[in-house]
Amino acid sequence: MTILPPDPDLTALRVELARLRGERGWTFDELAGRSGLARRTLIDLEHGRTTGSLTTWHTLAHTFDVSLEHLMGTLCDDHTPPGTPDS
Repeated sequence: MTILPPDPDLTALRVELARLRGERGWTFDELAGRSGLARRTLIDLEHGRTTGSLTTWHTLAHTFDVSLEHLMGTLCDDHTPPGTPDS
């Protein structure tokens, strides 16, 4: 029997993006200007229409001045992340 890992919490990831953007008071246009990413890409990420690439999330982590682990850690919000004592 194969035990599959739990699904990533993509909702938590997009909520974190919205939180970080809102916390700074940035519009989508401002975030696009600061990150170099397309405004449409940012809207689609935040509204859950796309999951984005690792490169996109890496860019956003740098733009928000947070670690990539901070952003990607939200993917495990609804379960125990791998490598923790409870896993």
